[in-house]
Amino acid sequence: MSARLRYRSPVGILTVEASDEGVFGLSFGDRGPSRPGPSARARGHLDAAARALDDYFAGRPPSLPPLVLQGSAFQRRVWEALLAIPWGETRTYGEVAEALGAAGGARAVGGANHENPVAILVPCHRVVQARGRLGGYGGGVEVKRWLLAHEAAHGPVLRPA
Repeated sequence: MSARLRYRSPVGILTVEASDEGVFGLSFGDRGPSRPGPSARARGHLDAAARALDDYFAGRPPSLPPLVLQGSAFQRRVWEALLAIPWGETRTYGEVAEALGAAGGARAVGGANHENPVAILVPCHRVVQARGRLGGYGGGVEVKRWLLAHEAAHGPVLRPA
């Protein structure tokens, strides 16, 4: 069984879903009432996701809860690559494809982004079209613009050497 949490954010209601293994869904909009879930582990993953979102919207890079990313092998590779894009930076679909050794695979990267099950925490909003145009986004282009501006406003994260 899974647990569900409705999270109120500056970009609207988000729905977070978790199982005993970790967070497997974060989507835009209300997907129904919060469900505490059958286990303390699932509830703990929801709590960790809520803390990560609190940090994100406060302008701090979040500590990620355990994620359960289900998809094809290529999709999972793309989602892992998205996790490596630093806070406040963007990559083009083509750059992500090249980094994965799939030169010419920009459309495939876009397809994987579209299927990203854990929006915001797996930062598909950091991927833009060539020439810097935003492209599509599951939460809407205005939300993507807001997320990128939010990260830019809180500056690059400087880590100690």
